[in-house]
Amino acid sequence: MEGFGFFNDPDLQRRIQEMMEQMQGAQNLAWADNAIGLAVQMTVAAVSRINLQGSAEDQANQIRQVMATVFPEAVTLVREARQGLS
Repeated sequence: MEGFGFFNDPDLQRRIQEMMEQMQGAQNLAWADNAIGLAVQMTVAAVSRINLQGSAEDQANQIRQVMATVFPEAVTLVREARQGLS
């Protein structure tokens, strides 16, 4: 087991710890990016599925109704993503 004494090296342990922290940060960033992307895709998909009918005011109301449903969910995804980066 003497050949494995380098694992007891404090400098090596510190560098390994730093590397693990960087990997965790990259993973958090990727998760946040995916969550924000999902929020955008969800919003775009919901709005694109609206079958607008009626006057301009009616159409605006239809879009508002969809956004009132979708927007809170999108905000939750983005909020959680931002908290994951903190």
